[in-house]
Amino acid sequence: MSTPAVATLPTTGPARLAWALADTWVVARRHLLRLVRRPDELLGTLLIPVMAVAMFGFVFGDAFGTAMSVPGAEYREFLLPGLFALTMAFGIGSTTVATAADARGGVLDRMRTLPMSPTAVLAGRALADVLTAVVELAVLMALGLLFGWQGHAGAGAFLAALGLLLLLRAAFSWIGILLGLLVSGPESAMKYFSLVFPLAMVADTVVPTSLMPGWLAVPAEWNPLSATVIATRELFGNPAGPAASWPAEHAVALAVAWPLAVTAVATALALGRLRRLSR
Repeated sequence: MSTPAVATLPTTGPARLAWALADTWVVARRHLLRLVRRPDELLGTLLIPVMAVAMFGFVFGDAFGTAMSVPGAEYREFLLPGLFALTMAFGIGSTTVATAADARGGVLDRMRTLPMSPTAVLAGRALADVLTAVVELAVLMALGLLFGWQGHAGAGAFLAALGLLLLLRAAFSWIGILLGLLVSGPESAMKYFSLVFPLAMVADTVVPTSLMPGWLAVPAEWNPLSATVIATRELFGNPAGPAASWPAEHAVALAVAWPLAVTAVATALALGRLRRLSR
């Protein structure tokens, strides 16, 4: 009887990188195929921002616009970039639950027994989240166009704004992966989703920080969401008002720095947690 062939792991740097990228795509493809078979998960993620467009854009839009001394249509152009960023943040819920389910169900343990890159086990989840976010943004932007929103800048600035939004989604994805590895199961994972709402509301998303009380304006100005929202408003050419703080003046730089820093820390902690899982 012939002995089964043993997989040979790459040893050189370029080969290990190609191995990790290939494995990352395999894991991401698994998550994407699952989403195709269960489209209700994507619809559930889109439900909150779609309702927010209707509620804040039309039900409360005129009131908020009056408070900002702008007409309702101009307020909706101010609002939409904030809702794009909120959608990227709210995706943390599905990431946390799915990761917790994979960890509790033994899926991650089975993956770790295979001759595959350890990083790819988690990076594939993050890649799938970012690719899903492209679809979410396409749907929301199409809806925004129907409601009167549009980008007034060129194609380069438009793509740069999309890049910042996806970078923010990647950061929240790694936070969700880390939380999913830390919690005891999918049920407890949902409890942590409520923590996103203070982060989402205490930011320059629905109203500018200049309308907030002074004690609340400072943390809102330094909120990573605020940086992305203000930067995308600037890149889309949407009304944002004058920059009233140092973070607002450097929003584009912070919209890059914040997600990269969060991603680096969350990735390191998540990989460390994965190595200790089930020990």
